[in-house]
Amino acid sequence: MKKKIIFFDGDGTLWYPKSTKYKEKPHWVYLKSKNTNEHYRHLVMIPTVLSTLRKLKKMGIITVLLSTHPHPPKEADSIINHKVSHFKLNSFFDEIHATREYHQSKGEFIIKILKKYNIPKSKALMIGDNYHWDYKPAVDVGVDALLIESEYMKKDGKGRRIKRVIKRLSNIFKYIS
Repeated sequence: MKKKIIFFDGDGTLWYPKSTKYKEKPHWVYLKSKNTNEHYRHLVMIPTVLSTLRKLKKMGIITVLLSTHPHPPKEADSIINHKVSHFKLNSFFDEIHATREYHQSKGEFIIKILKKYNIPKSKALMIGDNYHWDYKPAVDVGVDALLIESEYMKKDGKGRRIKRVIKRLSNIFKYIS
């Protein structure tokens, strides 16, 4: 069944720390950086992100960024929008949202956005790098999900139970048509 909308996580899915890549969970960058903008110097866009987003837009698929942030809502939205601008990805997303810091938040955002566009759950897909924050919230609300393979996912132990794992973002195309 062809997907009409794809939800993406940010950290670990679209960009990651250049020094640790998929070896450590990417949020260490924010714990280390005292200044809100200091962490940008540690982050790089993940290979295949740009070409994948470009192809999705040509296919007419709605793309939404959902990234969890521990800051108050307005500040969190500002931070995620700044990251998207930093990587020059603004034109590739129909919507950008900073979700709240509890596991079900992404699922709540997904449902609200699907209702807004009048898209059934079966036509949606969530892509992330973290079982608890990305994969499980989508599956819990009835939306397909893919998890990007990482060393920290394997250490978490959840990766062994998940069959829908991709090595790189460009591998999503076999799951969307």
